[in-house]
Amino acid sequence: MRCLNCGSNHLGEIGPSQYYCWNCYVEIKKERHLYDVAGLDRDGTLVSLNDLFTEDERRVE
Repeated sequence: MRCLNCGSNHLGEIGPSQYYCWNCYVEIKKERHLYDVAGLDRDGTLVSLNDLFTEDERRVE
């Protein structure tokens, strides 16, 4: 699996179907048929980055 944001393969598993990219610091969560992508805000809350990707880019293969 590669990061949807930067293409890196430096991903760590942080939970069931949840990954963290050590290169660009985003969290990728595998949902039923789409990946959910989130980044950390300055205050530590997760912010959705899904609007940066098309549905085809987020589709689970």
